[in-house]
Parts: sequence; C-alpha cells; structure tokens
Amino acid sequence: MRIARRLKDVAVRDGYATLRTDAVDIRLWFLTDDILRVRAGFGGTFAEASYSLVTTAWPDRLDDVHGAARMRLTPARFDLQEEETRVVVAGARLRVEVERDPLRLIVRDADGTVLHEDIAGLAYRQDPNGRRLHTSRIEPDDRFYGFGEKTGRLDKARQRLVMSPRDCMGYDPKETDSLYKHIPFYVRLGRRSRVAVGYFYHNTYECEFDLGRSRSNYWPPSSTYRTDGGDIDLFLIAGPAIRDVVRRYTQLTGTSAMLPKSALGYLGSSMYYPELPRGCDQAILNFVETSRAYEMPIDGFQLSSGYTQQETADGLKRCVFTWNDDRFGDPAAFFAAMAARGLTTSPNVKPGVLLVHPERDAMAAADLFVRDSAGDEPAVGMWWGGPGNFVDFTKPAARAQWARLLTEHVLAKGTASVWNDNCEYDSLVDLDARCDFDGAGGTIGQLKAVMANLMCQVTVEAIERHDPDARPFVVCRSGHAGIQRFAQTWSGDNETSWDSLEYNIATVLGMSLSGVANQGSDIGGFYGPAPDAELFVRWIQHGIFQPRFSIHSVNTDNTVTEPWMYSAHTDTIREAFDLRYRLFPYLYSLMARAHETGLPIVEPLCSAFQHDPACDQESVDFMLGDALLVANVVRPGATVRSVYLPADHEFFDVWTRQCYAGGQRIDVPVDLRSIPLFLRAGGIMALAENPLQNLATEQVTRLRLLCAPQRDGRFTLYEDDGVSTAYRRGESLTTQVAMTTSGPRTVLAFEHRGAYRSAVRTVHLDLVHPDKAPFWVRLDDAELPHLLDRRAFEQAEAGWYYSQTLRSVQITYPNPHRDHTVTVSFEHFDMIGI
Repeated sequence: MRIARRLKDVAVRDGYATLRTDAVDIRLWFLTDDILRVRAGFGGTFAEASYSLVTTAWPDRLDDVHGAARMRLTPARFDLQEEETRVVVAGARLRVEVERDPLRLIVRDADGTVLHEDIAGLAYRQDPNGRRLHTSRIEPDDRFYGFGEKTGRLDKARQRLVMSPRDCMGYDPKETDSLYKHIPFYVRLGRRSRVAVGYFYHNTYECEFDLGRSRSNYWPPSSTYRTDGGDIDLFLIAGPAIRDVVRRYTQLTGTSAMLPKSALGYLGSSMYYPELPRGCDQAILNFVETSRAYEMPIDGFQLSSGYTQQETADGLKRCVFTWNDDRFGDPAAFFAAMAARGLTTSPNVKPGVLLVHPERDAMAAADLFVRDSAGDEPAVGMWWGGPGNFVDFTKPAARAQWARLLTEHVLAKGTASVWNDNCEYDSLVDLDARCDFDGAGGTIGQLKAVMANLMCQVTVEAIERHDPDARPFVVCRSGHAGIQRFAQTWSGDNETSWDSLEYNIATVLGMSLSGVANQGSDIGGFYGPAPDAELFVRWIQHGIFQPRFSIHSVNTDNTVTEPWMYSAHTDTIREAFDLRYRLFPYLYSLMARAHETGLPIVEPLCSAFQHDPACDQESVDFMLGDALLVANVVRPGATVRSVYLPADHEFFDVWTRQCYAGGQRIDVPVDLRSIPLFLRAGGIMALAENPLQNLATEQVTRLRLLCAPQRDGRFTLYEDDGVSTAYRRGESLTTQVAMTTSGPRTVLAFEHRGAYRSAVRTVHLDLVHPDKAPFWVRLDDAELPHLLDRRAFEQAEAGWYYSQTLRSVQITYPNPHRDHTVTVSFEHFDMIGI
C-alpha cells in the first residue's frame, strides 16, 4: 500500500502549490476564490485530460474536444506560509492548513468554519488492489445530498453508495444501487453549522462512497471515497448555501441545456407502438389524434427502438441506423406528418451494434468500436438480442463516423431530436477492453462513464451541423458529470408501484442538486403491470411538475399505459395536463434560469429552506422554482395530506387562498382530484391564462402572474421563439418583475431586456391579499377603473376587481411591451369620515 503519512516539503509554481509527502505528491489549486482543487497524483503524471470540466485554469489535452464550451481562468491568488508544525495556504476566501506529521489537510472558509478535514493516516491511500481512497471527518448528524441518480431517501447519511452504471430495468426504488448515472458529486450540510460544502471527485472510474456507514473506534466518524483507478482529484466547493455549491459545481461541469419549449410539453411514448408488426407510423399518428380527441395537450413522441428491427440470420433484431419498412414505410413522411401536428419525434438510438447487424463489418472496418484487451478485434459484450460491439466515442474518427451515420439515417428524415439509450456499457465485462482516449489510450473501465456524454455531444453537434437554426433536443438515460449540458435525462426503467412514485421523487431531487435540472421519471411506471386507477392519477398529478413529463411503458400484462386508459378518471387527468400547460411560462423561465445559473427547476426543501433543520430529510415535498411548494399525494387511499411548511415564511393554499404560518405541520383534506400546492409569501408565478394544447404551434397570449405580496419578491420571466437558436444571437426577452411592499402600497415594477417581441397581449395580475381590498390601482401614473361586477371585469380591456372568494386583487391591462409599474394602494379610505 501507499499511505501519505508525512509532509516532506512544499513548493509553489505555475499557479499551484505542491505538497510532497512520503507517498504521493498533492497539488493545490485555487481555481476560484470559492473552489479548491486537491489532487493526489497517484498516477504520477498529473496529466490533464478531462471530458467533464468546462472551466479550467491549466492546459488540457482535450481542450479541442470541448471547443468554445471550455473556458480557461487564471488561477486565484494565494499566499503560502510555512510554520514549524504546519503549512498554511490561504486564498481570498478559503484557507488550507496542512499539518506536517501526521499529514492532514483542514480547509476553512472566510468565517473560520471547517469545510473539510482529512483523517490523518487515512486521507490519501492506494490499497493493494490499486484502488485510491480519500477519507474525511464528518459529524454524526451531517446530511449528504446529490450523488447524481440514486434510490431511497434524499439524505444519504450512513449509506454506502456505488457508482457503477447499470441497465437495471424494474429496479427497486428504495434499494437498488447503482442506477444509470455516474456523477461523483455531493453536498454535505452541517446539521449544526448549517453550512454546505460540495465534493466533486473528478474521476471517471467506478467508485463508491461510505458516508459514515462504517465505524472504527480508532478514528473519528468519517466518510470515504474509493475509486478503482486514477487520482484522488477533489474539487472542494464552498457554500455556505447549497445553492451556492450547485451554482459553482455547474460552473465547473456546465449548466443545463436550453432545450426547445416542446421539451416541457407532454411527451407521449410506449414500446407498444413501434413493436407492431406493421403500420407503426399510422398507429402513432392515431395516438396523437386520440390525444387531441380527448383534449389532452401533447408536444412530442419518444420513438422506441422497434423501428430498427430487421430480419437477420438469428431472427428479428434491433439494428441501429436501420428502418423496418413494414413498420415505417416512409420515415420522412412520418416525421413530416408529426411535425405538421406540432409534435417533436425523438427516435431511440443505441451505441451497441449486434454482430449480426447488416453493416457491422463495415463499421468494424471503419474502426468504430472499443477494442478487445488482447488484440485488435472489436471487444464483444452482451447486447440486446445477442453479442455485439460498442462504439468508442473517445475516438475522433469514430465520433465523425457516428455523426455521419446519425445524420444520414435519422436526422435527414426530418428531426432535430434524438433519444440516446442503453449507453451504460455495463455489459462489456472485460474492463481492460481498450479505448482510444483521443489518442492517449485507455480502458473501458476508465472511460465507460463518459461514453454517454460524448455520444450526446456528438448528437448535439450533428444536429447543429445538419440544421444550424434548429435547437437540439437530446434525451439520454445514462450520463457522467456534465451530462446536463447536452441532454434531458430520466431515471430509467422504473417499476410500476407506489414505492416508485414516492421514492423516484427523491431520485429526481438528488439529480437536481447534482447540476442536472432537466429530468424526470417515467410516469405510471415503465415495467410491470398497468398501474391501477388511483396510482395512475396520483403519478400524473406528480409528473406534471417534473421538468420531463412523459408517460412511457412496457407493461407485462399486455396493456398500454395511456392518459385515457381509465375513462372514469379522464377528466381528472385532463385537469392535471391542463395545469401542466398553464405552468409553461413558469417552467420555461425556470429552464432558462437553470441554463444561466445551474439552479434547479425542482428543488428539495433542504436547499430552498436551508435555515430550517426540519426540512433536512424531506424527500417528497419540494419547491418548483422559488414560489410554489408542491406536496403531492403519494400514498394509496389518502383522505388527509400532512404537510410541513418551512419556518419563517407564510404560505397560501393555491386553491383556497387560506394563509398558514410556517414552522408547523398542517393536515390538508384530499380526495382523488386534489393536488396540494402552496404559494410562498413573496412568490411570483407566471401562468398561461389562455388554454394551450401544443407548445410548438401555440403561444401564451394572456399571461397571469400569481403573486403573494406579503413579502418582497422577484421573478424573471423568459421568452423566446422556443424552437430556434436565435436566442444565442440575443433574440430573447427577459422581464424582471420586482414586487415590493412599503406601508400600504405594493408596487410591481416590470423591466424588459432583449429584442424578442412577446406574444403576450394581456397581463393579468392576481395578488393574494386576504386582509382588505385596494383603495386604488395605477398603471404607471394612470389610475385603472375599479369594477365591482365580475362580468364587467372579465370583459374589460383594463381595470381591477377584488375577488371576495379568492381574497385577492384581480388586475388586467394590455401588455405595454415596455418598462412599467403597477401600484396597488391598500391605504385606509374612511368613507364615513368624509
């Protein structure tokens, strides 16, 4: 073994400090004032070759792979002071204390709070099997969030987690580990300090985390990271807020892609339709028409891989980049027919090529595949339908060849959307199978985690080359750190169960705190018997709040999960769909925020209300943006929903407008139509007031802003054409809405930035104010007419009305398409005194 026990000396060069120990050199970089890199170079070379980072402060061999997406910073300044028993390396806001003997690093923030503390003698090790370990001190009641895609509760304290992505259909939503992603990043929240710090282990090998599950009397409580190879390469990310950590982590690995608006609509799917023996194209078009007949909004269809099935020597097999003529007689005509209906079609594409694939030999001759560890032949692994080869996306020539095949056989048919699937590479059992690694050479054990990212990057670049004006929409099941830059993701082939409904929520929230804002779970369950009526209704009522809203199934009882499958509940399901589409302006603005800042769209309460320890372990209730607390019903037979409302805030029931003080648990009566929602004081929500059935062909023309002016609040409404890349050229519009209450007056100030012309013709403000009605309302300096008759208000072009039922102020006016203010005066008017 190699164990770093003692510091021998320290040196500074090229923007970093080197700690020479008796086992390994450790380099310290202050990438920024808030991000410290600690790299123990067990490999000896400190080679920089990252497929993950978009921000560096050093030359990297793979800079050209990232192109313009990679940004090079100048390392932050630091000072080094040598003392008798320690060395202090201090930046502007982070301070590293390096104790000499025994060796350990302690990292403090500007307030002196300990963010990280090594366990002396355990911190930097290589075991007899060549695995590298890093052990740090924790407190017994620390919280641990993130880790990408994981089952079970949100807080992973006292668990052991493995990152070894699998194709794990029908997984146990509470216990299965691993799932499909490899994102070695987490946030540790001090239960007592309330300070958060992020740990990103920049490494692609399989790894595991022991988060205080193990215990030894010889050392204090600890967490340990163990990886099969590579360096201990830790990016320590300061908070103190969880949101700060997530922002800075996405500064490292990239923010979520700005997808087309149809990506936020209902995405229909089922393996049933592409598996029909013939006429699959017409069956899917009929599905779309059925959706329209039931007045169910729809924006996309996720086309499963049945379209690629070909007759081979071994029978009917899925062969990537082929089309089954019986099922899809004219793919281009099918895509055109779907587009004419406003639908985006996302064909399923897989990186495995069966040995019986008709073009397999040509692909092998083009050197497309991962190679066997013992020779130059392509490595063979289990694949869907038999043995197959796997594309090596770390090879530039293979990436170019794949882009050509994808363009010719998929994109040229008429789509700018692709669903990349089955890209975990877990069936390549020989982990020594060889990859190109962009010329340096590597193994699949080292590099399989990045294959999905590279596959998605190639897909995005191919779409952009094929149609420079089209906004790419890529969906992917697997992924490494940074997958959010390229794709919308989902939590794979979940089982149909109440447990999946409940525990998939924590899985999605963990991804949100891992930088992946645009994701969800298959609604209704993918694998198993059809959901019963109650489960299906509840799953849809939750699913409408996921960024990815898709019903997708391969039911084991010969049924097909569809929105209208229970006729007695179709109206209830339609109401949920309509709510999803009413939420579109809010969701689209949150997607733009995620693209700009890295912040989540759906956010766990532990992050949104970090000050309140009672939120630390909440795994079901969450915030949608800053305004809306969602408390879905996830248990069968519920008649009451118990909801904890975070402390130091007021909340309003969205439906009844009843006000509740925070810091308490309330019981809300529910029936099967109930979707418990709470507007936070200071919250502003943007809603479409005109009904929407399709986001690609319809626009928001009547905008409603639901506001709770009991606190000051802000919201940024984002608009663009939703389909093209024109937003990159400045053709977008942001409207900053600032709500302030001072004395008896509430002011909403609207400030516009950008060249895009909004389609909104009418603005409707809905201000929750149960105490009293206004005295007057002004748009800039012009007083709006007060209308006492609801019918007159609904017909008026401009005016205001106080709803006694909702206890809120209703204000309507034509969109000025310029900066403006709306002032609402609640001052006392003494009519009798006059």
